[in-house]
Amino acid sequence: MKKVLVVDDEPSIVTLLTFNLEKEGYHVVSATDGREGLELALNQPFDFIILDVMLPSMDGMEITRTLRQEKIDAPILMLTAKDDQIDRILGLEMGADDYLTKPFSPREVLARMKAIFRRMAPRTTASIVEEQPAEFIQVGAIRADLTNYQVTVEEESIVLTPKEFELLVYFMKRKDRVIDRDTLLDRIWKFDFAGQSRIVDVHVSHLREKIEADPKHPQYLKTVRGFGYKFQEPHK
Repeated sequence: MKKVLVVDDEPSIVTLLTFNLEKEGYHVVSATDGREGLELALNQPFDFIILDVMLPSMDGMEITRTLRQEKIDAPILMLTAKDDQIDRILGLEMGADDYLTKPFSPREVLARMKAIFRRMAPRTTASIVEEQPAEFIQVGAIRADLTNYQVTVEEESIVLTPKEFELLVYFMKRKDRVIDRDTLLDRIWKFDFAGQSRIVDVHVSHLREKIEADPKHPQYLKTVRGFGYKFQEPHK
């Protein structure tokens, strides 16, 4: 049973989400205070986190940033009462995987969650493995299992968020090509936020911390100044 954390200071939303998530078979833990939600996320394993932006004691942006700094890689769906592009951009910059603007339907929340789980959940049953043999892509010492959504560097497993995995595979499939930030925003985030390249830069920085031996002097994920990024095999 997958475990979901819901953090929102509106009891009606917590009740609505809890009812619908439990009906779908999820185990739900909830909090109505930001600091309480952060403590729960840091001290218990969760498969998914639903997080309001506006919370007492600590907002959702700060919680998301702290969780990513602490290497908590559970997917995060942010909820915002404002239909404001800035909130969406900041949430994605902090490391959230998706967002919804209030009011929303529980069906939409469940659909967003299932879409992320489909991308990221390892396929472990024998029948599925037989029907869909594992597909791999490798550049240098980085190997991505596209079937089971796993990545190894120097044969050591690393944990990526869903967006980090998507970004890495997108780069690996386009090895040695320069890719600009606007293209990455469109293909990975499906957003047309002209000029909002910081979302890309933040995720590239997080990705480098996980795949590069020295993130400040990357060997794989290179910056092409004035253009974007290029993924390449390290020179020996």
